[in-house]
Formats: sequence, C-alpha cells, structure tokens
Amino acid sequence: MARGSSQLTRAAGILLPVFSLPGRYGIGAFSKEAYRFVDFLRDAGQCYWQILPLGPTSYGDSPYQSFSTYAGNPYFIDIDALVREGLLTKEEAAEHVTPEGQAIDYEKLYQTRYQLLGRAYDRFVSREETAAGIVKMRGDYAVFSVENASWLDDFALFLALKEENDGKSFLDWDEPLRLRREAALNAARERLASRIGFHSFLQFLFASQYAALKKYANDAGIRIVGDIPIYVAQDSSDVWAHPELFQLDEDCVPQAVAGCPPDAFSATGQLWGNPLYRWEQHEKTGFAWWMERLKHAFSLCDILRIDHFRGFESYYSIPYGHETAEFGHWEKGPGYQLFRALNRNLGEVPVIAEDLGYLTPEVLKLVADTGYPGMKVLQFAFDSREESDYLPHNYPKNCVVYTGTHDNDTTDSWFEEIPETDRTYACDYLGLPDLSAEDAATALIRAALASVADTAIIPMQDWLGLGHEARINHPSTLGGNWRWRMEPDALTDRLAERIGRMTKLYGRLPKPTEDVTFG
Repeated sequence: MARGSSQLTRAAGILLPVFSLPGRYGIGAFSKEAYRFVDFLRDAGQCYWQILPLGPTSYGDSPYQSFSTYAGNPYFIDIDALVREGLLTKEEAAEHVTPEGQAIDYEKLYQTRYQLLGRAYDRFVSREETAAGIVKMRGDYAVFSVENASWLDDFALFLALKEENDGKSFLDWDEPLRLRREAALNAARERLASRIGFHSFLQFLFASQYAALKKYANDAGIRIVGDIPIYVAQDSSDVWAHPELFQLDEDCVPQAVAGCPPDAFSATGQLWGNPLYRWEQHEKTGFAWWMERLKHAFSLCDILRIDHFRGFESYYSIPYGHETAEFGHWEKGPGYQLFRALNRNLGEVPVIAEDLGYLTPEVLKLVADTGYPGMKVLQFAFDSREESDYLPHNYPKNCVVYTGTHDNDTTDSWFEEIPETDRTYACDYLGLPDLSAEDAATALIRAALASVADTAIIPMQDWLGLGHEARINHPSTLGGNWRWRMEPDALTDRLAERIGRMTKLYGRLPKPTEDVTFG
C-alpha cells in the first residue's frame, strides 16, 4: 500500500467505524458482532477493515476530537466479556441492554456506561475477589500500567481532574493545576487515587480486548486500516501535559488554532479549534513526540491513514477567539523532515495520506516524496464543469479509491442530491443510459473496484444500498453526527457472496499465500 511496505498490490476493503457495529449495549464494541464482521470480511474476499480513530470522544462526540491521542474509547469495551470474566453480573449488564438498530445516544452512554464500568472496577480491586481469572488480570494490569506510564499517568489524572471540575476544560481549572505545579499535581494524585485507578483500568480493558480482536482479524487475513487526525483536541491530556509543543501563551491559552479557509463548501471556512504545533520545538527534539505517537498508532493498526496530510506542508492558522475561519493565513509546516525522522525511527511504515481538497504543487511534491498513496473519492469526480483528478482514468496505481468517506453522504443519497448536469455526466461516464440511486451505488462501487488503484475501500453503507439516514458525519456541524449503526441482520451470506464475486471479478481477492478465502 505504501512504498517499501509488504501490503498487497491490488486488494479491497470495507470502511465501517467500530461504533457503527451492531450490538446489545447502545454502541458498537469489541463484542461478538465485531468478530462476526471480521468473518464477513474474510468470506467476502476483503483484505482490509478501515476504521475511524479509536480515542475517547469529547464535546461533539467526534472521534477526531479526543481527550487523548493514545487512549481508547471505553464505550468500545465488550460488556458481555466482563460478565464472562466475573467482573459484572448478568443482571447488571441486562440493565444496560438497548434495542438493536437504534442510533447511538451519547448522552445516555455518558450518564450510564461509566457507572456500569465502575462496578467492574470495584470488583477488580476488591480484596474479596480472589477468582484466578481476576488475580491474573491484576498482574496483567500492573504490567500494562508500567509499559504505558508515559501517557497513561497523565491521561488518567487529567480525566480525574475533569470530573472534579465538573467536566470543565483544563483552561478553566485553578492555576496550579492548569499549569501543572508539582505540589498541586501530587496532592491531586493522592486525593483522586481511586478515580485515577478507574480510568487506568478502563484503558487496560480497552487495550486487552482490542488486541484480541486485532489478532483475530490478522489471523483471518484482515489488516486493520487505522486513522489519526493531524491535530489533537485543545482540551486533551496531550496539550495539558506538553504545552511547550503547542502554540500557547504562558497561561496555556491558544494563540492560534487550526481550520480551513473559505471555499465552495463553506463561505466562512471551517474553524476546528485545535491548537497548532510549535514545529520548531518538535524539530529540536527530532520529532520525538510524533515518533512516540505514530509508534503507538501502529501498535493498534496495520496501515495508518493520516487525516489532513496537507497540514504537514503548510497549515491554516486562525487567530484564537475568532468565530469563523475567514481571517486566517497559511504557515509552513515541517515538510519532509518529519517523514525522514519517521523512516529513520520506524522504517518505511504503510501510510495513507489524506490529500483531499485543493492541493498546491508543494503539497503534491510532499506526498510524492513520501511515496504514500493518496486518496481518490468518486463522489468528487462528476463535476460537469471541469475535468477531475478523481475520475478513474486519471488515477495512478499508488492510490486508495473510495466511493465516499465518513464525511460524505451515502452514494444513494449523494446521487439524488447532485445537480442534474452532474447526474447526466455520471451516467455518461459510467456507460449507463439512466441511473436510479440504487444503481448509482453499484455503479460507483464497480468503478472503484475496476480502477487501476492498488486499493479500493467501500463504505459499508454503500454495499448495503442505504440512504441519507446512514450518513455518519456532516462536516462543520455539531450534533447529530457519528450516530449511525448497522442493523444486526445486515451481514448476510448473500451479501458476502455478492461482494466476493465483484471483488474477484476485478482482481482484488487475497492472494493464495495470504491464506484468505471467500464464499
């Protein structure tokens, strides 16, 4: 998939966030449904499962705005596994069963899930619990805590302090804690020891369960395509613990924040609000923080998609406090120096560069210099006013093609909403006299699979032929996003056979040496 990697040269996969899996407890998790999806991917002749960032979500529920770039989302912990391990009772778990097929209710999860997990933690630390499985788990937890102390200690303390401060941003904490005065931190560690232990324990459960799922996927010939945003959230343990790495003033208030300038999609641009990096400080350390971040990311996935890749060449800087992104300006990023350090420290790891949108010659050169495949999105291809780089006949082999991404509408819905001239153009290009919305999804899937792109990734919603109700995210909006879940009966043998047949037709089945079969 990337220069120097050992990935397949021609393969296919499916995009489905973990939270979109079906399951009994209100959100997708590392449960039997996740293992069933891996089996489905194998049976359908797929090589990749692409997911979204796995971190704990903050305000707005976006996986791209997390309290930590290292931590995992406790909502993904499999409740039934905790019952089997003796940390919860069946009756306790039953109180949290949610009707399948419902959209994710993050407010309800926030109000109830931590209470349930708290019961598991109480049993874990109770001296009265002497079951062999729990005793062994305590030993594994001790090892995990030591091996991950470099980020886990700060993260668990950060969350405990947020709870103590009614969920407020760390910018609103008392100065000694906001600025990490050692005496205040030591007092907090002693005062909040139980809550710190609780949050560390949740990270242990997440890591243990995810490692088991990833091993199952890899043993089945399925590689995980992970995802990280270029930036971290302002209200995160990353910024709180390492303020010197970000453009902050002496009170830890951002001086400038990230976003995108106005364009055809947004007249006022996109104001993301993430603090920007002090790239000169990162360079002085040999990009040590980035090396650790990427090393951890690759421990969770086999291939890594890096969001907003163009920000490494140049980034849009918006003065802090502005309500829109209209008055920002461009600054130079670290460029290839960062990736030279990455190659030196981790080798030529498999990366997908999210290079969508307007790209300058300098950005194109950076992507070319890294050798990483960029992204092609077919929903962006059919603008009848101009020739598009997203049309399949313009693809290089070294790219990853999608019908749409998590930021796009489903293809069915997209086709119904585009201008008639673009719809006609799409019909002409795809060689069909007329297209219904259902036909459009199939046609775009075929175009993606048939293209010369080394890798084709199809969102699960398009394989299922779903409409607008299955859209995952509306960029630049807050609320109502990241909520779609797949129906529990969606993964049929007939669908797996259909996907496998099309994957075989266009030469994307796993090679025999990969020990993966379909059908």
